[in-house]
Amino acid sequence: MTNTGTKRKTAKICLLATFFSLALIPEISVAQGNLLITPRRVVFEGNKQSQELTLANTGADTAKYTVSFVQYRMTEEGSFDQIEVPDEGQLFADKYLRFFPRTVTLPPNGSQVIRMQYRKLPDMQNAEYRSHVYFRAAPDEKLMGDEQANADTTSIGIKLVPIFGISIPVIIRNGDLEVKVDLKTVTLDLKSDTIPNLAITFERSGTKSVYGDLSVMWQPAQGESLEVGIVRGIAVYTPNKTRKFNMQLRNVPGVDYSKGKLLIKFQAPNDVKAEVFAETEFSLN
Repeated sequence: MTNTGTKRKTAKICLLATFFSLALIPEISVAQGNLLITPRRVVFEGNKQSQELTLANTGADTAKYTVSFVQYRMTEEGSFDQIEVPDEGQLFADKYLRFFPRTVTLPPNGSQVIRMQYRKLPDMQNAEYRSHVYFRAAPDEKLMGDEQANADTTSIGIKLVPIFGISIPVIIRNGDLEVKVDLKTVTLDLKSDTIPNLAITFERSGTKSVYGDLSVMWQPAQGESLEVGIVRGIAVYTPNKTRKFNMQLRNVPGVDYSKGKLLIKFQAPNDVKAEVFAETEFSLN
């Protein structure tokens, strides 16, 4: 027998899906969702003690973001794991950094500057410190509300509300630091796919991380070399000693990957001083 005096209420579950992107793409700015950040990485070294970050909303709706620090370790494959305690040899930078404001509301096509300051403290080692600034989109409260609170139903609704975010690395280099990089264990896979796949292991030593562009030229026995691949913005962060990297080479007319050799070069990005970190040759014969 049905009790008509009992009011049935809707049960609704709201799940928040959080997505974050690490700044590993080559451009000077980086975007996730409708947020554009310039620059895409910050390095404090020498006498530099301040940096301005520009946040721009490229969307059609007003967006609100909270700003905080997060900590990551880099794996050998180049992915990131969020951590709370630094690994051996890793130092967090957030203790020595301040930024304002901590909350930003951006109208459509609007922008705002975040000001970041570095404070050198007496306890600092001659070493590299790294943290990541995380810009997290605040959820739309209208989506969070229960629009059917008065509905008379026994159904359970699940509403997914995506919350976008993006993080960029902030690095402090205190003292005279150095880095050395070698390109090791180079292999070329021509069997598994129609697109050649080049695998390289970066071996880093020294007291600071390295960040640069990897280019590959095909050199025939006779004639001029041709560019067959380039990847910008590759990092090997401290305390990592190695990073395994894979890239696809282009099938360029006239290039025969069974002959000649590959000239592989890892160098500083175009927007900084010209510096070759490492280079090697790989014979195809």
